[in-house]
Amino acid sequence: MSQVDLFRVLAALALLLTAAHLVGRLFARYRQPPVIGEILGGLLLGPTVLGRLLPDAQEWLFPDDGPAASALALVHLLGMLLLMFVAGMEMRTVFSRADGRPVLVIALAGMVVPFALGLLAVRLVDTDRVIGPAQDVTALTLVVACAIAVTSIPVISRIMLDLGIIRTRFARVVLSVAVLEDIVLNVILSVALGMVAGSHPGAFGLSQSLGVTSANGSALYHSVASVAFFALVVLAAAALRRLRGAASPDGAARTPVTVAVRMAVILAVAASCVFLGVAPMFGAFVVGLLSGVAGSARRAGPGEPLVQLRAFASGFFIPVYFAVVGLKLDLFRSFDLWLTAGFILVACLAKATSVYAGARLARQPKAESLDLAVALNARGGPGIVLATVSFDAGIVNAPMFTTLVLTAIVTSQIAGWWLERAVSRGAFPPDGPTDGAASRDSPPAPRPESRLTNSA
Repeated sequence: MSQVDLFRVLAALALLLTAAHLVGRLFARYRQPPVIGEILGGLLLGPTVLGRLLPDAQEWLFPDDGPAASALALVHLLGMLLLMFVAGMEMRTVFSRADGRPVLVIALAGMVVPFALGLLAVRLVDTDRVIGPAQDVTALTLVVACAIAVTSIPVISRIMLDLGIIRTRFARVVLSVAVLEDIVLNVILSVALGMVAGSHPGAFGLSQSLGVTSANGSALYHSVASVAFFALVVLAAAALRRLRGAASPDGAARTPVTVAVRMAVILAVAASCVFLGVAPMFGAFVVGLLSGVAGSARRAGPGEPLVQLRAFASGFFIPVYFAVVGLKLDLFRSFDLWLTAGFILVACLAKATSVYAGARLARQPKAESLDLAVALNARGGPGIVLATVSFDAGIVNAPMFTTLVLTAIVTSQIAGWWLERAVSRGAFPPDGPTDGAASRDSPPAPRPESRLTNSA
């Protein structure tokens, strides 16, 4: 890498990080999800704003190809992996046996119905308006269906924490449903990404070694690979936990796993996913999920490795990741008003209506069913990750990428505004957890002056 390219990389990272934090803090101050501010910070440095004012400077600082672009893409990838790891780690044990029936009914209705409508919608529209260079209609269909059905756990949990309702039964139901939905939808997204990656001329991995070339064979292989990978990692984690428990039967303190070891595991699992044809982000998500379920993330103090890793990721890699998302947006060339408005309308109606119907089938009150419908409609970070990985893989084109990002932003804003109004009318009275595990897992209620500080 030349000195000029090195300067470009360092200057670009400094500008992206500064813009993301400044605008993100501004949004947090006014009780808005900082992730939206971080994206806006990148938007200011991209072709939408800086590119209009100083096009030569913008293209020189943020080139489309070359060593500087590759280095920035690597940081962007690491940010995505750490974001998915942190998101998985935050999926703590929120399930309660008393809430089992409503959670299952709402999750099935809120996931199956929007997903099915997404599959149908792609068949009824002109795919040439939204399909990417990969020209894979099957992968496009899966991505659109996931985009309609997905729910953001980090954003909605942070909103409820800030509003002081994280200890309520309503919050437990929302988070439990979101956990179930995101695990399933991450598997489906991993299948879509694997199918596209396996069709590239320079494809690499187990599917190529096995000679899987047909479209149906590729879909079957990547479905089995994604599910098998999840099952194998869960079994390996359970075995490791038993071995650790047997090694210290007296309950003595164990040596904490260092940040370096955690990072090595994340990168190794992501690399294994690339070889297997599974999306690397899914591997990072599973590692984080198992770390959170193991319990160490819940009991860790400020000096513990998991807390240190999360703090560093949230301070550098994740803000840069979201800033790069904004950097990729070109609202002058890639914004299709009718596409965006239509998709947001269809996505919101499909998700909210199905969740409301599921809640009513589970015999929830009308008012609470409506609150659940709006809360589970927030797409936030997972929706943005879905947009970026599908755009980078060539599944969707630039206008559809812009539409998916704006959908995630708008639905998160709507959820925050709605729940704040619901709290003001006393919709969520305090309700202690029904079991001891949930009580231990619930974070402390925030002070009134708390702000949204790290929504993803």
